[in-house]
Amino acid sequence: MLEIGWFSAKLFFKGKLLRDPIYFIQQTAIGVSIGFLLLVLLAQAEIPFWLPVVISSLVTGMIMPFLLKDFKMK
Repeated sequence: MLEIGWFSAKLFFKGKLLRDPIYFIQQTAIGVSIGFLLLVLLAQAEIPFWLPVVISSLVTGMIMPFLLKDFKMK
């Protein structure tokens, strides 16, 4: 398993893993922005800080598969 991860990392850094790296970066940035915005908005509430972290992490984790559903690798 580590060998597969190492091979994927080498291909990624050589620029041969992703077909459309701009699409990947764009979709990832959208997901991270939504998660960050949700974290900042929920952190303003009078609740313990761990709750906004958990909620924003779960929401971000749930939307990433939808954002990257058309993601293609070489």
